Amino acid sequence: MYDAPRTGRQSALSSTREPRVPSRDMLDKVNGRILDPGTALTVRGVSPRSTVYIGPRLLISRGPGDEETIALLEDVARSLDWVVTISRAHTEVTRENDRIVGSRTVWVPIERRSDGRYFDDETSGEVVRLDLSVADNTATQAPDGWAVLQNARARSKDLADLQHVGLDHVVMVRGIDPNPYHESNPYHESNPYDESNPAGATASGAVASYGMRGSGGRQPMKYVGPRPLRHPQVSGRRPVVATLDTGCGEHPWLTNVVHTDVCLGADPIGYVDQETNPERWFDQVGALDGGIDALAGHGTFIAGLIHQACPDADIVAWRVVSSDGPIIESDLIKALRDIKEVARRHRDGEPGGHPIDVLSLSLGYYHETPEDVLFDPTMYDILRELGECGVVVCCSAGNDATARPMFPAAWSPWLDADASIVRAETDVVPIVSVGALNPNGSDALFSNAGPWVRAYAFGASVMSTLPPFQGGLEPTARSEAYQRVRESIDPDDYTGYFALWSGTSFAAPLFAGKVAYKLVGSIDPDNDGRQDARERGWAAVAALTTIKP
Repeated sequence: MYDAPRTGRQSALSSTREPRVPSRDMLDKVNGRILDPGTALTVRGVSPRSTVYIGPRLLISRGPGDEETIALLEDVARSLDWVVTISRAHTEVTRENDRIVGSRTVWVPIERRSDGRYFDDETSGEVVRLDLSVADNTATQAPDGWAVLQNARARSKDLADLQHVGLDHVVMVRGIDPNPYHESNPYHESNPYDESNPAGATASGAVASYGMRGSGGRQPMKYVGPRPLRHPQVSGRRPVVATLDTGCGEHPWLTNVVHTDVCLGADPIGYVDQETNPERWFDQVGALDGGIDALAGHGTFIAGLIHQACPDADIVAWRVVSSDGPIIESDLIKALRDIKEVARRHRDGEPGGHPIDVLSLSLGYYHETPEDVLFDPTMYDILRELGECGVVVCCSAGNDATARPMFPAAWSPWLDADASIVRAETDVVPIVSVGALNPNGSDALFSNAGPWVRAYAFGASVMSTLPPFQGGLEPTARSEAYQRVRESIDPDDYTGYFALWSGTSFAAPLFAGKVAYKLVGSIDPDNDGRQDARERGWAAVAALTTIKP
């Protein structure tokens, strides 16, 4: 159950370190802005914390009173010399010879009807977007969603009336920012600690060391053992683990294991065009120097960890993350809603569904008001519906070495039930937040922590699969002796198909694989409805964590 906390309630974590802001380059990519609590527009009863959001935009989760809410927001915008456009998400598909070659989420404006309303139904939970622009023949400050939201709160008699209105956050794939080895190291390449972090600079040099090759940063390696043993057949249906990340590239281990073509009806989920695929083209951002982008291969690495933990599981990989990481919350919500619908159709026995038993998410954001009634539950409502369908959602806790709750991971039931935002329910499989362990089993210094982190898995210097990328760097030395070429290790040659990497991005899928392993042999395809799935999911979560229904 979503337990909207009381306004003004202080969490035990309210004094935790504030993550620093991302780079200007990253903000410019998505028209992002920083909400600075020291200078932000203030309303009595609202004590915001820092976050990153899309400036001229708000999101509205539809429900009772949505027309009145929109009317209030429009009136506020008008008073600030801004105009409002209401849009809903639509998947735009490109086909060639009846084959899907590309897709993207576009937001189509909704025209106001003759009766003054925008909607002709009572659909609940649909997310629509409110975009702000400057009114004609007017010179004013740049439109800002936070300003509209705060002014609307000031006019509202009850702050709870606006609970389903929120900022469009910039969601990051978990990483730690540039470290001491960033510029001074001639062998530095992009790693998960590079630019994909809303927190800015790392907390310490010790934490930053995980970004260095040899201490946990992405580096080539050669695996010489046997491949994971996948049985030709299992009792019942194979468990299915889904990922929403950078997709999945080619790798011998993952052939016929990972599926990237699961759609919602005729529409693909996420992005499918090959021109921007980070698992195929590794140098899409930055200088034309052959450097491997920060998140290139990220999804393949995740799929390999799931496969190692549960070789008998099938994997579905969707792509919503680019090679440099920032994700707009509204686009992420669209993809999650599509995934939820695919899972729901399967559980309810409707056409067009596909089984999903576990969903691994290696992304997150810090919300500005998680401790009071203003916390909009838009994304949580979708994840909760997945839980109602028996899907175990495993989320990375984040790499900022802070106890500040990161979402969606912090929607896991907290160890301190009184502080928890979400309470465990028997008829909803809970979200599981996953922190990272070092190879020796101790907690990784970079891992976020606190009563909201309910599981841990290895996530520092772990080995997994990578596409055969060959970056622009070369060995530092090469010679020839006895008719054989001798050289030092090429620091960005992944043609050996394996790498070491670090981050809670990898702890979450490893844990997801463990959940799937618990499900092997227990899934009867003839009894795969909601109740059976919830019982299986809860049993796996209870066996692997201290979370209890």
